[in-house]
Parts: sequence; structure tokens; C-alpha cells
Amino acid sequence: MTMSAGWYLRRLSRMGPREIGGRAADAARRRHWRSARPACPRVAGARFASVLPEGALDAVAPDAAKRLVAEADRLMAGRAVFFGVERDDLVSPDWWYDPKTGRRAPWGYAFDVPYRDEEAVGDIKQIWEPSRHQYLTVLAAAYALTGDERYAERVAAHLRSWWAANAPLRGVHWTSGIELGIRLLSWVWVRRLLDGWPGAAGLFEENPVALRQIWHHQRWLAAFPSRGSSANNHVIAEAAGQLAASCAFGWFPASRRWGADALRSLERHLRGNTFPSGINRELASEYHGLVLELGLAAVAEADTAGVPVPATVRLVLLRMTDALAAVVDDRLRPPRQGDSDDGHGLVLDGEGTDRWGSLLATGEAVFGRLDWWPAVPGTDVRTPLLAALVRPTRLAAKRPAVRPAHFADAGLTVLRGPDGIWCRCDGGPHGFLSIAAHAHADALSVEVRHDGVDVLADPGTYCYHGQPEWRRYFRSTLGHNTLEWGGADQSVSGGPFLWTRHARTRVLVAEPSAEGVARWCAEHDGYPGVTHRRRVELTAASRELRVVDRVRGGRGPVRLAFHLGPEVAAELTGHRAVLRWTRDGEDRSAVLDLPGALSWRAHRGESGPPLGWYSAGFGRKEPSTTLVGTGSTDGTAEFTTVLGFRG
Repeated sequence: MTMSAGWYLRRLSRMGPREIGGRAADAARRRHWRSARPACPRVAGARFASVLPEGALDAVAPDAAKRLVAEADRLMAGRAVFFGVERDDLVSPDWWYDPKTGRRAPWGYAFDVPYRDEEAVGDIKQIWEPSRHQYLTVLAAAYALTGDERYAERVAAHLRSWWAANAPLRGVHWTSGIELGIRLLSWVWVRRLLDGWPGAAGLFEENPVALRQIWHHQRWLAAFPSRGSSANNHVIAEAAGQLAASCAFGWFPASRRWGADALRSLERHLRGNTFPSGINRELASEYHGLVLELGLAAVAEADTAGVPVPATVRLVLLRMTDALAAVVDDRLRPPRQGDSDDGHGLVLDGEGTDRWGSLLATGEAVFGRLDWWPAVPGTDVRTPLLAALVRPTRLAAKRPAVRPAHFADAGLTVLRGPDGIWCRCDGGPHGFLSIAAHAHADALSVEVRHDGVDVLADPGTYCYHGQPEWRRYFRSTLGHNTLEWGGADQSVSGGPFLWTRHARTRVLVAEPSAEGVARWCAEHDGYPGVTHRRRVELTAASRELRVVDRVRGGRGPVRLAFHLGPEVAAELTGHRAVLRWTRDGEDRSAVLDLPGALSWRAHRGESGPPLGWYSAGFGRKEPSTTLVGTGSTDGTAEFTTVLGFRG
């Protein structure tokens, strides 16, 4: 997917003067760096001191260690799955190869590589992901837990291979700051986990090639921070990686300055990226998890190095953790809101470890759990190791006495009913910053689960680059459980990570804890001259969810969509759909009574254009049923939908 001149003009229009000036300076610096290649300063007597405390590894639960070792053995056999693509070539990786398209990224000066052009480069996410080296942290953790040097030797071989193939400022792995930041964090943990291996110092602090790579990574991050309208989760990853490296690899003349600048950036942008309630401002649940992981890992490095961390950093992370505990369903699944690319800040666990349970377990270890927090049944490797590094701190923070259900600043409301009925209502802003890069056109959408099963589902994300038709569908209004008017999205897209007009939403009623009937009502102005208002009521006694859509002020076509989860089968007859699924071997069902004023059809797995799909993770999609009602409005119209759960 290459960007047209029109896209660049639209992108420029979303920037302020300060950002434009900063980007102009970045462009000049890139031109200068093409020919100016400074040498890494000489380092003498470097020593790695950021080791795990005595006994930290002993705190890892046996079942978590067993999952980790099983994952490490798969990696040793060369097998892994990245974004739905199975690979068996990781014994000796080709760092520039995309197995999805069969293409190899071109060699050249990093800032000349058209990484968004799939025809020239391949799927950049497939190329970038292994080079975050998070699979190497898994192998290093397996060595730390077992003492089996095969794991350490494989890590060393792959790092030496990567460093040889990716000279500083050459190729696709030097084009994006988030990649450099996460890679540095991985290297810190690889060195820490290999500390008992005789070859660890020779691989890192006594290795001129490693020193050169670490220095150039930090120099790059200091020179090209994400700016202005792009200062979202990327800038958090950049700051976290820079801080971690400056603390653990503080061997260079600029290390102290780099670390201080990174800590200031982390503090500023953690606050800027987070609502006071603790919800991430991008309103993309997966990025909430990514930012929280990065923040906790950064604090662990600073505490280990004895670098004072502002209390505001810990307060933001505390609020993010409490917010996560508040919004997850009974199976510890958060909302499926906004973009998701399955990004992780720090990976130390094997397949089958629950990401969200792990984050809550870490939050409990670092901050302490509240009485209303959901129980975390599983174990993980990362929690005891991170918690061993974080310095206990008493925070003067007032935490929620009861489980929050309405986050006014984020416009996120959760209605809960008996038997695990969970409903998220979206009345928040259209994403974060002027471009709202990871937002979807989903104002007033609902997401409904029963005991963790997606009944009315948010279909997900699926892709970012290379497949524009699918990118448009998964973030469209029609691609969510809300109402489309006039055949258009509520917000106007200017490209795959750019929105040029944002629908404004306001919540009118939020009574999620009302006795008997929980209520929510909101409206948005995404359609000029037209107001869409939605009212949602969840009645506990009858286990019934009522959704009332009211459109005022316009004459035009309307489509109302309800996307079912992939586990739900639907039998549509007229204006009634009987829904059936199975959970833990037990048959479940519900009835969806749809507005009679609309004509209803079931769609499943259609591709011209896309409709009826569910993406469980980045790069993966599967057919699911979408019920779409079509009709028109003439001034004022009202549509009532009732979802009733049986048995």
C-alpha cells in the first residue's frame, strides 16, 4: 500500500506548526545521516549489573515454566506462528523475508525503503515481528529456568546473525522507532536471563558488534521520536526501550542523557496517552495492554538501576491496571475496541498463558489487588520476574472502592447481567490525537458476551497494510454493531491510519449499576444534519437487552448491522433470529428480535465487498454471521432490537 500525494496533503493538514517544524528537522537529519556515519564510542570495562535478584526464578510456578519450555522447544525446532502464518524456518531465519507473500525487503538506506508498499517489500508486519526478538526472550527464559545451554547458544547465534544482516541504518528494521524500542527492551531481558551462561558477556558487553548496535539504536531513538499527531503508543515504546537500554546498558557517554530524556518522555506521554480514569486514550484495548506492559517494564529497569521514577508514572500505571480489572468480562477478556495488532511489550511466557490474566497478576504483585478485582486463576513467568525488579512504593492514590462500570472521560460503559452477561457501550471520542490512527468508525456500537462468548461481536482488525479493501471494512461503520446512515461511515477516513473528520459523541444517560434495569443512552453527530441516538437497557430479571435506535433530521438509506461471534449459529426467519452456541459442553441460545421496519438478510464470509467476518487476531479472519437490516429514514425513525437470553 503506497501513499498518494493526496494522502500526504491530508496527513499534513492534521499537523500543527510545531510538528511540521519538527518533521522538517527530522527530514534534514535523515539526509545528513545518509553520508555521516559516526563510529560508536569506545567502551572499556563495561559490566552488566541489572541482574535478577536472588530467588526470583524460584518464584516461577511449575506449570508456567512447563508451558515456557514447551514453547522454547517449538522455537528450537524452527516453528512459530506470526499473525496466523505458520513458519518452520526459524532455525536459521532470513530476517528480510516475508513468508506470506514470498517477497524479500530490498536493501538500502533505511529511510529510502518503501516499507508500506507490499509489492516492493512484502507484508512489513511479517518481517518486523520476528525482529522484535521477543521469541529470543522466551528462549533466554528457558535457559534461565533449566540451565540448558542449547537455548542460550541458539539465542547467541540468532543475535549474531541479526546484527550481521542489519547494519545500522540499512534496511527495513531501521525505519520505525517502535521496532527499535521494543527490540532494545528484548535485548535487555535476553542479557539478564543469560547472565548465568559463560558466553553472555562475550555476546554483549565484550562484543564490539553488539555495542555498536545498542549505541546506534539509542542514537536513532534520541534523534527521531514520534511527534505530535503520531505520539501514541509508538512514543511509549520508544521511551521505554530507550530508558531500559540506558539503565541496563549504560556504558556510553550519552547514556545518562538518553535515560533522563527517555524518562521525561515516558512520564509526559504516559499521562498524555491515558485518561484520568485509567483508560488508554486511543480507545483500542490491545494498545491499552501494550502500553501497560511497556510502562511496567520500563519502571522495572529504572528501579533496578536506582533511577528515581516520578510518582506520576506509577500512578498512571496503577490507574490503567485498575481500569483493566474493571472492564474485563468473566473470562478476563477486555473489550475488542479499535485497532489491534497483537503487539506485546515484553514476552517471557509460553503459548496458553493468558495475556490479560498475566497483566492483572503483575498489577496485583506491584500495586496490590482490590476486593472487587476478578480472580486470576492462571500463572505466568513474567509476573514474578518483573515484580522482583520493581521497588515497592506506597502511592498516595485513591482507588475505586467498588468496580467502576462507567468511564465518563473515555465514554466507555459496561452493563453486566446475571450468568456472565456483559455489554460494552461505546460513547467515547473518535480515537486519539488529530489523526485518530487506531480508531474505528464505531460510535454507539455495542459488544455483547455471554460467559465470555462473543454473541454480538466487534469483528476486530485483521490487517493494516497491503489490503485496503479489508482495512476499510474492519474499521467501517457497517463493520460494527451500530447504525449506518446515507451509505457512509460516521467519521471520514483519509487513509489507513488517518481520519480527517471525527464523529463527536456524547453520553446522555449512564446508569450501569441501577437496580433491576441498567441503562445507557448516547448520540453522535457524524452525519451532517442528522442525529443518531441509541438507548440500551439490560434487564437482569428477564436477561433481556433492548437496543433502541432513533434517527432525526434526514432522509436517506439506513443499514443496521449486528455481527455475531464465530461460535454463534443463527437461524433468521423474517425479523427474528434464533442464536445457538456451545460453552463448556453446554448448549446455549438466545433470540434476537429485529426491527420490523427494516428488511433483514444474513451474510457470511462474503468478499465482494467484504461482509460477515471475524478476526480473532492480527492477520487472521474467519467467516461469521452478520445480520443487516436495510431501509430508509424520512425525518425521524426509530428501530427497536431485543436480545433475550434463554436457559
